[in-house]
Amino acid sequence: MKTIEVPLPCKLEMEAQNYVNSGWFIDEAELLRTAFQEFIRHNKLKLMEQFMKEDIEWALKVQANTK
Repeated sequence: MKTIEVPLPCKLEMEAQNYVNSGWFIDEAELLRTAFQEFIRHNKLKLMEQFMKEDIEWALKVQANTK
């Protein structure tokens, strides 16, 4: 497992600590892992759509250049 150090603004650190203190997460690391996983899950479809669009645009340019 890779460890990444990330500086957080004080307000964000306080909010994270509130979630930990409230029992939502064991520690800040768990909160950040969960947030990162959720971000990836949420944006995965958008990223795939972007890659597909870029592939289609590339294919259309190649096709236009071969005519």
